[in-house]
Amino acid sequence: MSTPVQLYVYDLSNGLARQMSMQLTGRQIDGIWHTSVVVFGKEIFYGQGISITPPGKSHLGQPFRIVEMGETAIDEDTFEQYLSEMGQQFTADKANFNCNTFSNECIGFLTGGKHTRLYQIIDAMFRGGAHSGLPTPPPEAVRAAAQVSPNPALATGLLESIAARASSSGHAESYIPTPAPTSPPTPVAADVKDCTNLTHFQSLLRDNRVVIAFFTSKTCGPCRVVEPVFQDLAKQKAKRNEGVVFAKVDLAVGAGAAVASRYGVRATPTFIFFLDGRKTHELRGANAPELRTQVDLLLYEAFPPHPHRSISLPATDSITLKPILFTQIPNLDTLLSKLNEFIDAVSPWTGVLTQAQIKQALSKTVIPFLKASSSTPPPPQPPTAPFDYWPALVLSLVSNLTVGDLFPLADIWRIALLNPKFSEWSAVKKGPQNPMNVLLSKALGSKDVPRNYLLTVLRMLSNAFSNTNLARECTTSMRNDLTAVLVSSLLHENATVRTAAASLAFNVAAHFQKRRLETIESHGNIDPEEEDLDWELEIISALLEAIGRENASEDIVHRLTASLALLLRFSPFTGDLTPLMEVLRSRSVLTGKLQKGNTGGVTKVEIRKLITEVAEKLCP
Repeated sequence: MSTPVQLYVYDLSNGLARQMSMQLTGRQIDGIWHTSVVVFGKEIFYGQGISITPPGKSHLGQPFRIVEMGETAIDEDTFEQYLSEMGQQFTADKANFNCNTFSNECIGFLTGGKHTRLYQIIDAMFRGGAHSGLPTPPPEAVRAAAQVSPNPALATGLLESIAARASSSGHAESYIPTPAPTSPPTPVAADVKDCTNLTHFQSLLRDNRVVIAFFTSKTCGPCRVVEPVFQDLAKQKAKRNEGVVFAKVDLAVGAGAAVASRYGVRATPTFIFFLDGRKTHELRGANAPELRTQVDLLLYEAFPPHPHRSISLPATDSITLKPILFTQIPNLDTLLSKLNEFIDAVSPWTGVLTQAQIKQALSKTVIPFLKASSSTPPPPQPPTAPFDYWPALVLSLVSNLTVGDLFPLADIWRIALLNPKFSEWSAVKKGPQNPMNVLLSKALGSKDVPRNYLLTVLRMLSNAFSNTNLARECTTSMRNDLTAVLVSSLLHENATVRTAAASLAFNVAAHFQKRRLETIESHGNIDPEEEDLDWELEIISALLEAIGRENASEDIVHRLTASLALLLRFSPFTGDLTPLMEVLRSRSVLTGKLQKGNTGGVTKVEIRKLITEVAEKLCP
């Protein structure tokens, strides 16, 4: 769970610097700035050592400005340990530290990098041109002006000091209690984590699979030469692989030297490579080609590429991933008449909606919407309808009609899902009362379900894949019921039902293939934790059995084989699937379809190429 991080900015002069600095120093100073960090319900700042108070309850009162710095995923205990380590560095006697240095280090630790935004914030507060030749006000005038401040003693001291510095040196630049760095450290690339202490470094090792650490120092010339290469690798590799971190440890910043000592680093640049918290390799010197090689080797060990990526599968890769949709539009008036006939035959009718209300809604809203959606050419303005009462309509019909009389309702839903607005609306109607869930539940136990209803529900489910969000719902929250209906329907005695089932299987497989390709493109590999091995075993087993039994239609065999190919192509469970496929004799099942003399033998060249490829290259 992430926690918000804020920067509290205070003006130690309480506005007097802005009012009086031009007269006192010859240049405009908008404020004398102090910063603190607020996180975990505490305000932490550096003054006489590190101090902690409730937010806004320090001796400085309320902040001049509150800046949102993002969120942190670091837990409070780790942050407390970090502060304990920082307390050994940020002591009261350290003249080279100030509150802004401390705030920058804390925010860098919490948000994962040196937060150059803090420098920008402070820099912006010090903008102003130099002025000269103005007389320095006498001390009495300074003290009189300070009395308007809520903290007169503090304001007097600050302004007198500014005036004294201006008198002695001719300018005020040498006195800024918390100056913005005029030459801030080189900003760390967003893809590189800036690590300044051992606690932070060890948290990176604990929370990430791969860590590549770059130990550097400001005075190291070779470091400056190789750093752009390191940043480029971070940009390329970290975004493509979750759990990969490129960390920069500057030995002169914070407790960077302690991190270096812990891992035996005595010279810069040094690169250390970690896998699962274990050091695997160390590279010394600015050898850019070797750095690239070692990064690639480590990532290959951590995330070995899918075994099928090196296999040429032209027939599989040429399969279009567009869903198979059932777009036929029946005579809608005839469909309505049939449904009204079923409604009129029910007595008594139960539920909140009466028969008359349902029939009116169907005739005045639902059917006109379907007609407008399916008209050719399409209307100038896309059809709209208030969909929110449709679930009540479905629930009332399902609770009063028999399953055999529900097929017109399922067909209405099938047609409606072809409309983008309706399918998107359906995607957000989650839960057991979702009309698709209700209609699907009536198709469970397909042996006892009337053929017309089962066929229509399968086609309705296929059309749900016209919308990516709805497809995701079908394969997540509706997965169990969808799988139960699909698996049993693949072996149905009716070829038309099997065709619809094979189409739905293809849509499911194509949806997973698209997701996997997107994951590979963005992250390089697929995390098995994000998918379901048991489900995939069940589907692949059902597909192989259906292929083996299918003797009536080459088209069905084609869709089933394409579904199998897409599921196997980049499955994260290749090793787990191999034993099952050997037991099911997957290769023999597929090659059996190539024997033209046999019943069910495939003759079309395109299908034979796909079957051969899957059998020889994807099956054990």
